[in-house]
Formats: sequence, structure tokens, C-alpha cells
Amino acid sequence: MPAHRLAVREFLKDPGLTPGDLAMVFLMREEDDATSRSMPTMTVRELPEAVKALESAGITSVKIFAGSKLRDAQASQHASPTGLMARSIAAAKKAAPNVLVMTETCVCQHNDTGECWLAGTNGRMDVEGTIEALGFQAVMQAEAGADIVGPAAMIPGSVRRVRQALDGAEHHNVGIMPHLIFASSLYEGFRTSMGATPRSGVRAFQIPPNHPEQAVHTALQMVDEGADMILTEPALHTVDTLVHLKDKIPVPLVPFSVSGEYLRLTDRRDDGERDVKPLVEAYTVLKRVGATRIITYAAPEIARSLKAS
Repeated sequence: MPAHRLAVREFLKDPGLTPGDLAMVFLMREEDDATSRSMPTMTVRELPEAVKALESAGITSVKIFAGSKLRDAQASQHASPTGLMARSIAAAKKAAPNVLVMTETCVCQHNDTGECWLAGTNGRMDVEGTIEALGFQAVMQAEAGADIVGPAAMIPGSVRRVRQALDGAEHHNVGIMPHLIFASSLYEGFRTSMGATPRSGVRAFQIPPNHPEQAVHTALQMVDEGADMILTEPALHTVDTLVHLKDKIPVPLVPFSVSGEYLRLTDRRDDGERDVKPLVEAYTVLKRVGATRIITYAAPEIARSLKAS
């Protein structure tokens, strides 16, 4: 190809996927928890160094998942200001104040059933009680330093209650990014690693994969309730939904590449690193169809891959 054609090609080239497009996932554990897990986990002591390394690599956002060692039927530790989530948020913000911290806001890792809802005295789902709990939990996370909270139970009315609770506690600038979730087997690595497998075997409000129109309806409802952005998951199962939503809702869309995608689309190399080329290709597609950011367990490996290419 003539040199001038190469120059034109460079002139028109899109930057493609960059480290700044990625947000890292941290699954948190207590220091004395030596449980073997399929997914990598992190302690609060290890978190500052990890966050600083991400910032140096150009990754400026993280999403934190953390539960409670003490679990009961009312998820009594879900909003503890000294719990693992609060300590993790504070440690990340102290280490790198300019790194944006997102959370999961849910009771599944705090109750003894692994469900995303609390049970009433009759043993059935207590929708109002769960929504109220999510409001308290969101305020705790905001007070610990979270920039964006993530209602993940998909219970109608929960986004509105979280917004009311945050505003009532003067956290007007804290964003809300609810999870828009398709039912999938790809969550199992996360669920088993974090003790979040529902006793009932199902998540009550997750969307069947063959009902994309329900996802669009639910996303519109979330925006009406006050969502500032929408997380979609599993990332690669929601490409068509991203395309539809891009023209229908006025907020950013952030796909979450979940544990199953990480485990099944990467292979561990001889040097211990994971081969992330398939994820780079997949995330480039997600960016192309409208993703504002992509949340992934592979953020540091992808950043290194992009730098080397």
C-alpha cells in the first residue's frame, strides 16, 4: 500500500478500546478468610496498592462487591458502617481519591439465604422491607465515599427509594447505576465465590434471555425512578439491548462482563497471566455499539495488552 494511503488510514483511525474505557471488579474478603474460590478476591489491606496500580495503568474506575461474615435472615449487617464494604470503599478512596468507586447495593451477600430480598414473617418476599434496606445500604456506601451505588435486586421502586434516601442524607451528587440483569449460568463463579447463591435457585426479578422487550421496559422504568446510568449484564448477552437502549434512554450504558465471561473467554498462559485477546475483541464490539464504560475482572491484563500492541 502506498505510504500516503497508510497516512490517511492513521488519520482516520479510531482510538478503539483504551484502558480508560475499563472499570476493574474487586471481590472483597476478610483477612482471616482463606476459603478457596474460583474468582480472584482481595483484602482491604491489599486494596490500596491494587487501586494505585490501576490508576497508573490508566484505569480510573472500580466496582466493589463485599458481603458480611455474619449473616442472618434480616441481613442485619447490610448497612454496617464498619463492615467490609464500608472499609473497602474508604481504603480505595484514600489510596486514589481520583479513582471513581462504584458499589453493588444488595442484600444477597448479607442474608443467610443468598437471596436478593428479605423475607417477611410469613417467609415470603418482603418487598417494602427490602427496598427500605437498600436505601439504608446506599447511604452507608455514600458516606464511606462511594461515587456511584448499584441497586442490583431489580425490585421495582428500589431505584426511587435509593434516590430518596441519598438525597435525604445530602448525598445529591452520588450517582445511581442499577443493574439490568438477564438470567444466566454465567454468574456461578461470582455466586459461589461470594456466597451469593440463592436458596430458591432463582433471582425473582431477572429477565429471561428470550424477552429483550422486558429489558427495555425495565430500563425505562429505572430511568423514570432516577437512574443516572444503567449497568447491563452479562455484557455479551446484552449487545442487542445496548443497541435498542442507546436510542431510547438518555443515560449512559455500562455493560458488566461477568465472572463466567472472564473464566471461559480467557486462558491462563505459562507466565500466569491470562490471554485476554478474546475479551479485547468483545469489548471493542461493546464500545462500538454504545457502551460508555465496560466493567471487567480483566481490566489490568487488558490494559497491559493494549499497551503492548
